[in-house]
Amino acid sequence: MKPDKIDELYFSDVNEPVIYDRRKFLKTLGKGIIVIFSLSELSLLQGWSQTSNSEKELDFNAYIHIKEDGRVNCYTGKIEMGQGIITSLAQVVAEELEVSINSVDMIMGDTELCPYDAGTWGSLTTRFADPVIRAAAAEAREILLKLAAEKLQEPQENLVAENGVIYVLNSETVQITYAELTKGKKIVETLKNKPAIKSSKDFKIIGKPIISTDAIAKVTGKALYSGDIKLPKMVYATVVRPDVFGSKKVSVNATELSSFNGVELIDEGDLVAVVHSNPEVANKAARKVKVVWDAPKVEVTDKTIFEHLKNTITDSKIFEEEGDLEAGKKASKTIIESEYYDGYKAHAPIETHSATCFFEGDKLVMWASTQTPFGLREQLSKELNMSIEKVHIKQIFLGGGFGGKIYNQQAIEAAKISKTCGKPVQLVWSRREEFMYDKFRPAALVKVVSGVDENQKLNIWQFDIYCAGTRGTKLFYDVENNRTRFFNDNKAHPFGTGAWRAPGNNSTTFARESHIDVTAFKFGIDPLEFRLNNLKDKDMIATLNLAADTFNWKRAKKEGHGFGIALGEDAGTLVAIIAEVHVDKSTGIVTPMHIVCAQDMGQVVNPHGATVQTEGGVTMGLGYALYEDIEFNGGKLKARNFNNYIITKFSTTPKINCVFIDKMNSKPQGGGEPAIICVGGAIANAVFDACGARVNQLPVTPERILKAIKN
Repeated sequence: MKPDKIDELYFSDVNEPVIYDRRKFLKTLGKGIIVIFSLSELSLLQGWSQTSNSEKELDFNAYIHIKEDGRVNCYTGKIEMGQGIITSLAQVVAEELEVSINSVDMIMGDTELCPYDAGTWGSLTTRFADPVIRAAAAEAREILLKLAAEKLQEPQENLVAENGVIYVLNSETVQITYAELTKGKKIVETLKNKPAIKSSKDFKIIGKPIISTDAIAKVTGKALYSGDIKLPKMVYATVVRPDVFGSKKVSVNATELSSFNGVELIDEGDLVAVVHSNPEVANKAARKVKVVWDAPKVEVTDKTIFEHLKNTITDSKIFEEEGDLEAGKKASKTIIESEYYDGYKAHAPIETHSATCFFEGDKLVMWASTQTPFGLREQLSKELNMSIEKVHIKQIFLGGGFGGKIYNQQAIEAAKISKTCGKPVQLVWSRREEFMYDKFRPAALVKVVSGVDENQKLNIWQFDIYCAGTRGTKLFYDVENNRTRFFNDNKAHPFGTGAWRAPGNNSTTFARESHIDVTAFKFGIDPLEFRLNNLKDKDMIATLNLAADTFNWKRAKKEGHGFGIALGEDAGTLVAIIAEVHVDKSTGIVTPMHIVCAQDMGQVVNPHGATVQTEGGVTMGLGYALYEDIEFNGGKLKARNFNNYIITKFSTTPKINCVFIDKMNSKPQGGGEPAIICVGGAIANAVFDACGARVNQLPVTPERILKAIKN
């Protein structure tokens, strides 16, 4: 069966809901102008494109369709999860195609309507998709100009495109619309040559602050998420979970379900679930199912994890090495050694993992909160032993992802339950499930050794990373003798771990920038002056100076207040954060007062979107810096909800100033992740400046501050 109007989704605040199905899509695609492109065409852009060391990162395809009514569809396998690409990608299409952004519709992440894409992660979309989409839009504009030249019988160089209309230069009454040009036409083109793209001086839309095109739909409740989908005869599923992560099912006793009408038990492998047409009934019934679990024996706790990692992981790889460490030590006036610690962190999106699905004959149709719709399609095909063509993942908004929604366990569970019970199913994880089955940001340990010569210059830098990776650790300080090593073993963790907004870069930036301040303090040097004296990257120096000037670094401090700096690089973007905090020395409570975040992200496509992403990154960063920590004993978690896993609240969010280096002629760089990486280091350094407490472990809690003050 096929429920009525299951295809109706609201994705624009300027149009009525658009209904797409496969047949209508193919019929619509038959007329108009279509430009097909992929990242394999980057070589055509001759230096304007980005570079990447990973072919997998560049697995991006899309196409633009100028329809017979003059509206423009941009189809991409990327998804929108609050990062704003639904707006910024539409901006670059509108800019090069010379149309209003309100006439561009983004069709995203639908596995039948959109071309394949590996996934939405790593702040890759703006860096790698943006240039090619711009090029394709410019190509489409050239096609339209050629058609207009033929229709108007005018040389192409005499024609001007503007707002979906092409007219003759100095004779605007002689004109033709895109709709008129595409009517009855069927033109399919690929990107063959480097098109003429605009320079920044000619921008009308790129670089202008534009409120998110989905904002009104979201605040009015018209935007749909996977948990909003309602289907005829749908049942709600509740999965019976163990208390300990990694437990395996031994036996099931469901005799007490007889007291519930209309409840059905699903018992398949380690998956035990209850379904009912009322979600509350399904929840109550699931609590009556008694399952005996075989729990794994895990001895490590949140108190012993760092020693466990240090003692367990011995193999390392050198990431970067220059000079002679021993010679650097001999030439240094003082050697400073320290260790820095960062515990497990949850993604904690406000929308928990969810999926809604049904079978139409032998075909599975699903809406899922996933960052990887095409990857999910492949997973479901394998798990259910189905042809990949028989799995359709449909477009839907996500309520935050942060790297946590690329694994798709909830979607696989929903599909299995639906197949077993033969009904449409909705599965929405509880907050407890979200914590238990999250792929946490790994606990990490960083050992640092530094040395400074008589000229206050860093002479040695030794950086040993346990479990945080090397993202963003290429040294931008000028140190002749340096080595960065990486130690890792995923089996050392008692939980599943994975990508978390700017993976690993938060932990390593905290360690590096804390140690830079420790070194500066040892020699009585101002932290800003010490950094400027030891930086070799002119762009980083400019970014730091912009932050310092915006913050007014040299102003007097109030009693109990402290200032802290942290620098970093992520996704091609340079970041400098300066934070002001107040510390109550009697309680250890930290109150963030003011944060300035300066970034060099190249071309800022949408200043409003970049500001929103920066504010979000800083706010989320305050969570891992001051509050968030996964407490556990073996495989048993303490965190079950936001009463015992604290994230940043509105009441504790300080004033945030976002400033950007003006580089509109440069390539665009990442904007979704970079700001978050410097928050921990800046806060830790500000706390030390305020009260003299050097806290080497995140989060910087009152207990750790008081202990450091006492010591």
